[in-house]
Amino acid sequence: MSYNLIKKSFDLGDGRTIEIETGKLAKQADGSVVVKMGDTMLLATVVSNIGAKPGTDFLPLSVDYQEKYASTGRIPGGFLRREARLSDYEVLISRLVDRALRPMFPEDYHSDTQVMISLISADKNIMPDCLAGLAASAAIAVSDIPFNGPISEVRVAKIDGKLIINPYLSDLERARLEFMVAGTDKDIVMVEGECNEISEEEMVEAIEFAHKAIVIQVQAQKELAELVGKTVKREYSHEAHNLDLRAQVFAATYDKVYAVAKSNSGKQQRGDDFGAILIDFIDTLGEGIDDETGFLAKKYFHDVQYDAIRNLVLNEGIRLDGRDARTVRPIWSEVGYLPSAHGSSIFTRGETQSLTTVTLGAKSDEQMIDGAFFNGYQKFLLHYNFPAFSTGEARPNRGVGRREIGHGNLAMRSLKKVLPDDSPYTIRVVSDILESNGSSSMATVCAGTLALMDAGIQIKAPVSGIAMGLITDEKTGKYAILSDILGDEDHLGDMDFKVTGTEKGIVACQMDLKINGLKWEVLTAALKQANEARLHILNEMKKTIAAPAEDFKPHAPRIVTLKIDKEYIGAVIGPGGKIIQEMQRETGATISIEEKDNQGIVEIFADNKEAIDKAVNRIKAIAAKPEVGEIYEGKVKSIMPFGAFVEIMPGKDGLLHISEIDWKRFETMDGIFNVGDEVRVKLLDIDKQGKFKLSRKALLPRPPKPEDAVDQA
Repeated sequence: MSYNLIKKSFDLGDGRTIEIETGKLAKQADGSVVVKMGDTMLLATVVSNIGAKPGTDFLPLSVDYQEKYASTGRIPGGFLRREARLSDYEVLISRLVDRALRPMFPEDYHSDTQVMISLISADKNIMPDCLAGLAASAAIAVSDIPFNGPISEVRVAKIDGKLIINPYLSDLERARLEFMVAGTDKDIVMVEGECNEISEEEMVEAIEFAHKAIVIQVQAQKELAELVGKTVKREYSHEAHNLDLRAQVFAATYDKVYAVAKSNSGKQQRGDDFGAILIDFIDTLGEGIDDETGFLAKKYFHDVQYDAIRNLVLNEGIRLDGRDARTVRPIWSEVGYLPSAHGSSIFTRGETQSLTTVTLGAKSDEQMIDGAFFNGYQKFLLHYNFPAFSTGEARPNRGVGRREIGHGNLAMRSLKKVLPDDSPYTIRVVSDILESNGSSSMATVCAGTLALMDAGIQIKAPVSGIAMGLITDEKTGKYAILSDILGDEDHLGDMDFKVTGTEKGIVACQMDLKINGLKWEVLTAALKQANEARLHILNEMKKTIAAPAEDFKPHAPRIVTLKIDKEYIGAVIGPGGKIIQEMQRETGATISIEEKDNQGIVEIFADNKEAIDKAVNRIKAIAAKPEVGEIYEGKVKSIMPFGAFVEIMPGKDGLLHISEIDWKRFETMDGIFNVGDEVRVKLLDIDKQGKFKLSRKALLPRPPKPEDAVDQA
């Protein structure tokens, strides 16, 4: 055996175990591990270059999570039949891991670093995403890459009133809340998830419960690193420093930056003023300064901005736009702005604006999900677009990025919680961000709620969202919780905490921390302040539209749902789909049919009532059961010596006996009917063999008896 296998396992507290092994696979990477729970196995690797590229002042970290189709015994769909670019689901998992890892690297570490996590074996009831953060951190822990971790990531859910770590997939449908939580053995660094209108206290309880599990997993990684012998990390030097220049920058610019920060100017003007201060300072350095000096001057000027803006908030309670900590920026909104959309809205909060549309579609418009772990269809779609002009920039459009996928997912989680349970529509919500200066994802939630109500979707309750920030001073212990943060406050602050909910409670959240040591009481206070802001925004939204429109737009499509006996599904579809295709062609409606709960569920979709009515009548004619005593407009299909066979429904013929044609007696069928004649008949009986007995005579007035005629005379 040419490898040295090292393993570490731990218990989740309920008899289930997680095992981490290293030394067997991918040994040329700086660090690699396999994490196993049940039959689910993840391979995580990390490689970090020894040096950093000149002029780099950030961590070039890439995190990619990919699911191998072989892990579930499937062959990929599509033309190529191989794993292609990451799916949205894989991107979302990559983002969860990235957000947990990134704050843990030293601020002055700038080497290109790549983390790759692959699902190599899947247990259909054990979700791999809750193990991805653990696998990535463990791979770094057994390497010599500088890291202030380890961290771990778990899913916490409340199922049947009990909090559970990494629950089985089959149990998640019953979850009241579901969060992904990441942290170190001391602090929480990331939270994301959804819930059913829970209280702030219930949310904090779940996060605390998750952190206890994280502590155990972090300890296991530390012990694994000791077994491997990688407790000493590599030395590096990625930043040049000039302390004299730093002091010079602070002395010359701090007061000016503080004054601009306090000036209550707009985003564009403030940016111009900050830029002018930097240019003026660089001019004082004289001509011909080298690139390193210019680079360091800009870096130290950023430090000045960081300190000045934070001190302004902590010392004077004043923010960049002049607000206090709790005030939400002015809001205006409008619905029905786009006449051709099925629903539309504009939501503007300060310098952030979303134009959102709702489109109603049929079952055929559902999105097919073809992933290794998840596959199927989804009927609620939310797409978020963030063009460069929204921030006053000019850059090429290269398609949807990871940020847009992540922000759209948060809004989707929020709105799907309030959609009606019985809506037959495929619903697509699109948020186009037209301006951005602080939480466009939360603007998307608000605009999406307004657009859904404008479209006539009977949502359970309106949802609003708010982005909260935090600024702290470790030396003095001061802190300020900020409602409705600006873009600069997000960049320079210590927390970005997005919370969405209805009047009753929280439905989704996303939190990223940039500091260590967030106290539980501070988190609770932030949630309480967020609740106050959310309710304020909801009240502003209600001024525009307080409840869903009673009906859809006149030009919006309609869907009618019919339930038929499953024995008629084949008759509606027809051989090779002939009947249903013919109905769609002749009526102009889109028709779908599926078997569910031992019934046939037929959905008829059209943009006008006439098309729907035609399709409904055609389907009812095929699938309806003949009933004794009912009257039918039939058509003569064949003539026999003893009577005629009449079709009373498509494919359903009955015998109209010669004795039931009229009150007078016929000796022969000659000349009474021709094939194709229409005849009105009544269904008298259905015998044990299912044969129909028809009568025309029963619908004709009974002639008087001969004695009655004599009496009348």
